[in-house]
Amino acid sequence: MSKPRILVASLVFPEVVQRLAQHFEVEAIAEGEQWPQEEFARRLADKDGAYITGGHRIDAALLAACPRLRIVSNMAVGHNNFDVAAMTAAGVQGTNTPDVLTETTADFGFALLMAAARRMAEAEAWLRAGRWQRWRYDMFAGSEVHGSTLAILGMGRIGQAIAQRGAWGFGMQVIYHNRSRLDATAEAACQARYVGMDELLAQADHLVLVLPYTSEAHHIIGTRELARMKPTATLVNIGRGGLVDELALADALRGGRLAAAGLDVFEGEPEVNPALLDLPNVVLTPHIASATVPTRLAMANLAADNLIAFFDGRGALTPVNAPVRFSQGKNG
Repeated sequence: MSKPRILVASLVFPEVVQRLAQHFEVEAIAEGEQWPQEEFARRLADKDGAYITGGHRIDAALLAACPRLRIVSNMAVGHNNFDVAAMTAAGVQGTNTPDVLTETTADFGFALLMAAARRMAEAEAWLRAGRWQRWRYDMFAGSEVHGSTLAILGMGRIGQAIAQRGAWGFGMQVIYHNRSRLDATAEAACQARYVGMDELLAQADHLVLVLPYTSEAHHIIGTRELARMKPTATLVNIGRGGLVDELALADALRGGRLAAAGLDVFEGEPEVNPALLDLPNVVLTPHIASATVPTRLAMANLAADNLIAFFDGRGALTPVNAPVRFSQGKNG
């Protein structure tokens, strides 16, 4: 019986590709290559599975062109690149990599909050430019973090981990808004209080976005929402770029209606809205919240484990749509 054919469409640790090659016939992207959607679809047309990192869209048109495809393994927690309904209708399993990046991403989210609130990037750029001639009492005076109000929009695993850091490590008052309220035990573990959206915005000293992107959440933070926040507040986004209206955010930061922002995700990434680039009061990082070697390796191996478990008949370990079972006969 021939091995299933897998397309590795994104660069990943060589040892993970070697693992996959023990189980599958693998075609992998090479260093320096980039496959636009059309080339990705062409190469995927005769494959049984795909290993991606979120850069390629899996939609009805692609699925129709790839009749052998049975599973797409995403090396990411977010899966807004999946048309889940179309995949389910086509009998194609989608998977992601939750849990293994929770603590690392929460660490980074809090670091981004600190950097923005305390004006670290702005101060470093000023120092490197040789502009430090003397000390002043108000030099780069930022916002207080300890004892302030931490507001979290999206209270999944990562949101809860950030809440715990704020409450237990920094004595912050934690409030949150979520599609559904946590149970009392989870709220107690986070020392967090559920509030409505308007109260969340109005009370936030530091607002952290940790929710997934959906069409309903598109620009959930826009002109109206920013106007409800304190002008001394900080906004941090480690969810998805489309959650924030970036032009409205840039306008608020430039006009002094918001003190600072920290962004690890962008609506058009890898392109960054030019309106953000010349603002000193926003910290910009290139989607690296999970970027430690141990965490990224754990994500890569979980994505591989999903493919291996699916094709050996156990079923994917972390499915994002209704479980699909592999049938050799279905692939001919």
